[in-house]
Amino acid sequence: MAERILVVDDDLDTLRLVGLMLQRQGYEIIAASNGAQGLEKAFAEKPDLILLDVMMPDMDGYEVTRRLRSNPITSTTPILMFTAKTQIDDKVTGFEVGADDYLTKPTHPTELQAHVRTLLARTPKKKTDELKLPSASQKGYVIGVISARGGLGVSTIATNLAAALLTRTQTDVVLAQLTPGLGTLGMDLGIPSQTALTDMLQCTIPEITREKVQTSLVSHNSGLKLLLASENPRDVNLTSQVKNFESLVVQLSSLARFIVLDLGFGLPTYAQKLLLMCNQRVVVLEGSANAIQHTKLLISEMNTSNIQPETITVILNNRQRSESQMSANKVQEKLGHPIATTITPAPELFSQAIRVHSPAVISQPSNMTSQQFLKLADAIIKREKTR
Repeated sequence: MAERILVVDDDLDTLRLVGLMLQRQGYEIIAASNGAQGLEKAFAEKPDLILLDVMMPDMDGYEVTRRLRSNPITSTTPILMFTAKTQIDDKVTGFEVGADDYLTKPTHPTELQAHVRTLLARTPKKKTDELKLPSASQKGYVIGVISARGGLGVSTIATNLAAALLTRTQTDVVLAQLTPGLGTLGMDLGIPSQTALTDMLQCTIPEITREKVQTSLVSHNSGLKLLLASENPRDVNLTSQVKNFESLVVQLSSLARFIVLDLGFGLPTYAQKLLLMCNQRVVVLEGSANAIQHTKLLISEMNTSNIQPETITVILNNRQRSESQMSANKVQEKLGHPIATTITPAPELFSQAIRVHSPAVISQPSNMTSQQFLKLADAIIKREKTR
């Protein structure tokens, strides 16, 4: 199979001439006319060598090289910088950021060919099995937590469910709040101003590697590993990055035994896709007529998407003490779906948990409400073992 060379240059004449010259030598050529396009093609195509111009308007070759070297996909791919810059400092900078070789324009075709052959000859051949997606045996149990509308306590449920799973199993548990621009967990858990989710949604799909996701997780003193959404309202626009969300969850599923996803409320496109990737879906509602009706519609939409009813766990979250709240039996009758657990009102418990920046299940494990989360965790663990 012909060795593949990615040529990145904003000068289209150079791009065409160099490409043709190398093609005649039997190489397969991939072309990119700017730095961003070069990165995308490098991560997707995995070339054997990258021929990179330095002076490009959007992102210069130095920055492209830095990004190539920081990504496991291209960290060892040979890079030949090909540029009109002739100062010795420019060459030094090229080598410092990770280039393997440096040629100045114009150069004789024979010289370029010799440098290309030398770089390819001293580079070990790539293994064909690199960067595989996690196999079924390597995938964790993914739980999506969602509600039909806002203000029903999805983040509180997700946090304490994750903490309960951690308490019961003493294994790795990841809690990911996948609601860009609506982040609350960072502040609640004492780790504000997080940008990990925003960064994932703004990069290219090939950049979302297992290693990158793993290093983006924050270790909380409770033992949970966290991927946190930002509080910046403008980041809500990133909900359109559906493929990024999917790639992120694929990688998260290889990093822990349990992965709890806070999906917020409603059914935006990304949430629809992620619900299909979950092993279990936890739907949160309260005992009011409107909430029941909205939740009934949500579950109906999930069933339409071929999500099996037995994988939908409904939690009645009575956040406030009120006589207007219906009983679990009444809610179940009106909803037409079993209620798995009822969380009794405990506003003081959750307020105290926020003050100490810890899930209630961790800070007050003997509390009756904490015990309800632990029983829910027991049911989920039992289901996980039979999948």
